[in-house]
Amino acid sequence: MSDPVSSIRNLGPAFEQSCARAGIHSAQELRTLGADAAYARLLKAGTKPHFIGYYVLVMGLQGRPWNDCKGEEKKALRQKFDAIKSSVNTAPESRMIADLDAIGVRVAPKDLKQV
Repeated sequence: MSDPVSSIRNLGPAFEQSCARAGIHSAQELRTLGADAAYARLLKAGTKPHFIGYYVLVMGLQGRPWNDCKGEEKKALRQKFDAIKSSVNTAPESRMIADLDAIGVRVAPKDLKQV
């Protein structure tokens, strides 16, 4: 059995749910993807971009506390975050799913074909 995403330092159940929506179902999958590719998948799946969420992921994958990110390292991560965010083009369907999730409504994938 594989370890859950939440077994990685700094990452809890809410992040694990976001990963599941992005098709990332284990800590090993997340480690294999790496922070940048995984964060891009999260954005494509409808997660709202948030710099702290990105660097918490980076720190967690390095086994470091989330608040260990400072100074020049944090500036460099901000540039990477901005590049990832601008490179991701979310499809209207993904945006709609994220908006419906935000208000507590789930749409079955088969229903999206009719939208």
